[in-house]
Amino acid sequence: MKASSSSQADASTKAILYAFIANLGIALAKTWAAVYTGSGSMLAEAIHSFADSGNQVLLYVGLKGSQRPPDTQHPLGYGKLSYFWSFIVALMLFSLGGLFSIYEGWHKLQHPEPLNQVWVALAVLALAVVLESSAMFGVLREVRRLRKDKPLRYWLKTTRNAELVVVLGEDFAALTGLTLALGFVGMAAMTGDPVYDAIGSICIGVVLVVVSVFVALRMRELIIGKSAEPQLRADINKLIQGDPSIKQVFNIITFQIGPQVMLAAKIKLREDLSLSEAVTNINSLEKRLKENHPEIGWCFIEPDMLD
Repeated sequence: MKASSSSQADASTKAILYAFIANLGIALAKTWAAVYTGSGSMLAEAIHSFADSGNQVLLYVGLKGSQRPPDTQHPLGYGKLSYFWSFIVALMLFSLGGLFSIYEGWHKLQHPEPLNQVWVALAVLALAVVLESSAMFGVLREVRRLRKDKPLRYWLKTTRNAELVVVLGEDFAALTGLTLALGFVGMAAMTGDPVYDAIGSICIGVVLVVVSVFVALRMRELIIGKSAEPQLRADINKLIQGDPSIKQVFNIITFQIGPQVMLAAKIKLREDLSLSEAVTNINSLEKRLKENHPEIGWCFIEPDMLD
């Protein structure tokens, strides 16, 4: 795999590992606290963390599968596997995380139960915030390394890195959910009214549903097929337009396939070039494009007289 693609894969792998370790530890602690205290918010959080741990496994499976080399049945490789598994993760986040949390909260509203030893739940939630924050910091560090000077909001809108978008969305949902759980469990402890705990579970579920819908929509765009990132398209266009052997550029198409990009361009060469000169110049242009942008996995330059 090319250098740039390898860098993105390394960043995704690290982000997935950070999230998996944090989520698994948090899930075990939350489960114990939920059983001990009878907190609906805590149970919703425990299910959410177990779902997130499973999600990291699926993301890793997708990431490794996407790195398989092309074969006769899949000549452009398996890059889109990462998009498929990321979409599955979004569905799991929606169902196992969001819908279960809402159901649990609604059930607790209908059948409220007093909480036991609330300080245990609060302590576990506080610990979970610390662990989740460390995981979030690790993911943001990898994102910062890839986005460079681009604003985070712009990067989220334009990046084609499925794994990092999913992990970042999960971590954001987890931290928001933990904050809500701390607040509502704390209110239930202060007032003695378990209804606050049930409301907290519903609010956590709504957050998870919103995040999962956002992630699913981003993955939908990538599964359907999307061009390369805007900056890469601009750089490619500049390189091709600046080639002195090219008289006119008819069309440039880029297509993102996992961490790599397929490029196709239709150009008009100068009339004074011989056939051997034209072939040499096209080969030189393709080589220059790949050297400047290693993420270009396939490059097809077609000379023509008309568009």
